[in-house]
Amino acid sequence: MSRAPLMPVEDALDQLLGMANEQRLADSELLALDDARGRVLASDLVATLDLPPWPNSAMDGYALNLADLHRQPLKVSQKVYAGLAPDTLLPDTCARIFTGAPLPPGATCVEMQENVEVLEDGRVRFLQPLKAGQNIRAQGQENRVGDILLRAGKRLGPFELAVAAGQGLAQLHVVRRPRVALLSTGDELVEPGQPLRPGSIYNSNRVLLGHWLRELGCEVIDAGILPDRPAQTRLKLEQLQVSADLILTTGGVSAGDADCLGQVLRENGKPLLWKLAIKPGKPLTVGHFGTVPVIGLPGNPTSALVTFGLLARPYLLRVQGVEDVTPLSFTVNAGFDWHKAGSRREYLRVKLEAGHAVLYPNQSSGVLLGATWADGLVEIPEHSTHNLGDPLRFIPFNELS
Repeated sequence: MSRAPLMPVEDALDQLLGMANEQRLADSELLALDDARGRVLASDLVATLDLPPWPNSAMDGYALNLADLHRQPLKVSQKVYAGLAPDTLLPDTCARIFTGAPLPPGATCVEMQENVEVLEDGRVRFLQPLKAGQNIRAQGQENRVGDILLRAGKRLGPFELAVAAGQGLAQLHVVRRPRVALLSTGDELVEPGQPLRPGSIYNSNRVLLGHWLRELGCEVIDAGILPDRPAQTRLKLEQLQVSADLILTTGGVSAGDADCLGQVLRENGKPLLWKLAIKPGKPLTVGHFGTVPVIGLPGNPTSALVTFGLLARPYLLRVQGVEDVTPLSFTVNAGFDWHKAGSRREYLRVKLEAGHAVLYPNQSSGVLLGATWADGLVEIPEHSTHNLGDPLRFIPFNELS
């Protein structure tokens, strides 16, 4: 009996995003700006005031009407500081003005103080040619009332939140958090802080994915560690589907006798995809248990890291309404030779040094320490070899957060 071909990474991502489009969250909540970082905007942010709200000076200097320039030296009739409302500019005078201060009515340009001579009697002479509008920030230069400043689906970072603050907003409507049940599977797992049993290991995946999920704006339901028992796996999934928007698991998705999650999904759920043409991360499993999506990541730490970053992360962002879920990447030169052409697309941990991607010495999927050393992942396409200096796609780790 022939084995089914492994699914290409692009096909798996397309299916996951299609599933996410069907599961998009419609509910929103109102959050203070200080609490909204990393969340997704639920509705368009429309400008309610012009920015700047009035013409203002781009320089410390002197504001004047060009029509009065031929009468110089000009008397200084007022000083205008940021935060003060100026008087109308008197004829044949100029105003001392500071950066950000409103332009006095009647002024048509500003000259920087370095190009002005202040005479003993306090009058000023302008030393360079001037033109209308010089060094003036026009009203509405940044935006006008009614402009759409941020589209719904925009993930909010410091820049976006500052734009909202500039409109005087203290709160924003954001998409509610996806509720993600995080479930670790495996008889060998022990939580940090507990004594190790013979043959056991500490559960690092729960910490890795829990923090990662929260950075993506998710509410994490810690479902603990599940032993390798099909009946208990089935019962746990039945319990979690009541409260979760997504069940995210690690381990138990391969084809071994103790890999229960994949078995339960295939018997009781609706499997969507299983086994990808990716390394590390081949035994990724995606499906539904009842109506709740399930993403089963491999148990090896780096396999979980790669498949979460490249596949689960885009799903979770799209569920929240983010359209562009592709991490930014760029081309780097290989700092190594790669003569092992494989049938799966490989993602290798690398550090950038002098414009080249240098490999972490141990690329085993069970080694997590390499992620702390590396700057990101380089992509090795299927059935390809590479020599030192060849161009490769590089995905920085900070693009996966």
